[in-house]
Amino acid sequence: MLNGNKFKKSLNALEETGSYRSDAPQPPDHLYIKCEKCKKMMLSEELGRNLGVCPFCGFHTRISARERIRRFFDEGSFEEWDADLISADFLDFPGYQEKLEKHGEQSGEKSAVITGRATIGTHPCVVFVMEPGFMMGSMGAVVGEKITRAFERATELRLPVVGFTVSGGARMQEGTTSLMQMAKVAGAVKRHSDQGGFYVAVLTDPTSGGVTASFAMEADVLMAEPGALIAFAGPRVIEQTIHKKLPAGFQRAEFLLERGFLDKIVPRERLKITLKRLLGYHRQEKER
Repeated sequence: MLNGNKFKKSLNALEETGSYRSDAPQPPDHLYIKCEKCKKMMLSEELGRNLGVCPFCGFHTRISARERIRRFFDEGSFEEWDADLISADFLDFPGYQEKLEKHGEQSGEKSAVITGRATIGTHPCVVFVMEPGFMMGSMGAVVGEKITRAFERATELRLPVVGFTVSGGARMQEGTTSLMQMAKVAGAVKRHSDQGGFYVAVLTDPTSGGVTASFAMEADVLMAEPGALIAFAGPRVIEQTIHKKLPAGFQRAEFLLERGFLDKIVPRERLKITLKRLLGYHRQEKER
């Protein structure tokens, strides 16, 4: 009787550890991304090249404030203002300090808005861009102060203001101080307007709460990205309050445009050229 083992090859190192039986290699998590709307997978690089817009369905993903500055303003023209202003837990709100530190690390920012001066197609302007990665752009004392200062400097310099909004509303961890920012910024916007200042706002997803109820809707020209949620109270809150189902697409940019609350919906790929034209028209009007 033959001994079958004599005709078997010894296992190599990989076979002994069983490594050859492991699952097929998987791409790194950051290599591919799934669209929130159509659920299709795409290369992260492809999404980046497309300005954060899904190439399959056109869904506009949220992008950082720094990315917007890089994409929509002339290269090297941005000069940041008030970068040293940092939110503080002055009410000793439970867990707030930890949340500030966490979101600061994740976003790489010190606050939920970046302000400064830049050009678009050589047209100078004052800029504020809200950061979704820092507590969803919620408005506290620092956000209100930075945007107020931006409008005040724009008034002094006689420059137009271009603002990108994204916000979950007033920051509850700062109590009534956060609500006071609505009136403070609105006052600065009014003084800028009274001096002949021009203000363009680009509302992105989501723009809600106290930001919508104040400076976001006070612009001379109101634009929005496709599909952006623009509201004071969100649709779920309203439905729970009135116990009724809201119309499809309620409070989305397209819904508001139909009802006259917006001037234009502009896809991200057309934003820079649209802003350039608006600033150019304003500049020509001033020079007449």
